[in-house]
Amino acid sequence: MSNPVFFTAAGTLDNTQPGSVFVLDGAEARHAVTVKRLGVGEPVDIADGAGRRITGSVQHTAPAELTVMCTSVTVEDRPGVRLVLVQALAKGDRDELAIETATELGIDAVIPWQSERSIVRWKGDRAAKAHAKWQSAVSAAAKQARRAWIPEVRPAVDTQGLAAQVAGAALAVILHEDAVKPLRGVLEGWHSANQSGEAPREILLVVGPEGGISPREVTKLCSAGAVTALLGPHVLRSSTAGPAAVVVASDVLGRW
Repeated sequence: MSNPVFFTAAGTLDNTQPGSVFVLDGAEARHAVTVKRLGVGEPVDIADGAGRRITGSVQHTAPAELTVMCTSVTVEDRPGVRLVLVQALAKGDRDELAIETATELGIDAVIPWQSERSIVRWKGDRAAKAHAKWQSAVSAAAKQARRAWIPEVRPAVDTQGLAAQVAGAALAVILHEDAVKPLRGVLEGWHSANQSGEAPREILLVVGPEGGISPREVTKLCSAGAVTALLGPHVLRSSTAGPAAVVVASDVLGRW
């Protein structure tokens, strides 16, 4: 069974080496001690959310402090091709379910999209709170999946802003029920033609809201360089399409 994982701030593990002691404090330490009830001698991983992870054993516990003796350090590089889920805002917390599941499956970043047909609206104070809630959701999902990286939740965009993101991506795929070419075919074609190159590249996987992506939005995004792709024979919910696409992309790109 894999060790439980707890997160610390990026950079705080940089000087930790095998044989040294690391002290985790704050909310994560309280969760480890009071909720998980970790005791002296039990194995544990501490990750910084930016790829660095230490493995060790608990040496001491306090109500808000966990002392760990480090036995090994691993550094997980970012993949050369990063997967970014563009998730349209959706009602009933379906958007949060989508990003949580996509995080467990390996998504690298998330972009909240205020699409034309999104019923949910992020405005004013609500926008900041909603963004923080999404970041909290992916952090919790990353912990559940024992990941060393916490996906970044980028600022929310409207369709105009998304078009700019599409123009800068290596590939942007709109998951659309009226598309002709399957997603796997689109990804395999791109991958076979783009296996060389060391610069990090991003693939955007664009998912619409409950009512779908409007024709005007499809036209605008395709004009910026996006392509449409069919995910499968059935129409999936907004909460399901993104994670399903991550699975297909991870397989094609050899991430799994």
